[in-house]
Amino acid sequence: MLPRIQKPALRTLDLPPEFEDLTGVINSDVKVIVSILAERASERLLLSKRQTQQLQRSLWNSLAETINDKIKVLSVDRR
Repeated sequence: MLPRIQKPALRTLDLPPEFEDLTGVINSDVKVIVSILAERASERLLLSKRQTQQLQRSLWNSLAETINDKIKVLSVDRR
């Protein structure tokens, strides 16, 4: 039996209470952005399905982390 490679978990958006109502909208937008970028890279770089999935995970996690970090600064608790 082949060992199963663990996939890194996808980061979730962790927005402050002032922005919680935007979580669904931002999630949808990030999904579209990741999908388009990965599809284009896959076509141009002839990525395998596995490479494309890794790219999607990496893009998602990077974008989610950036959004979380930048929005956290805008929280009332941080002022």
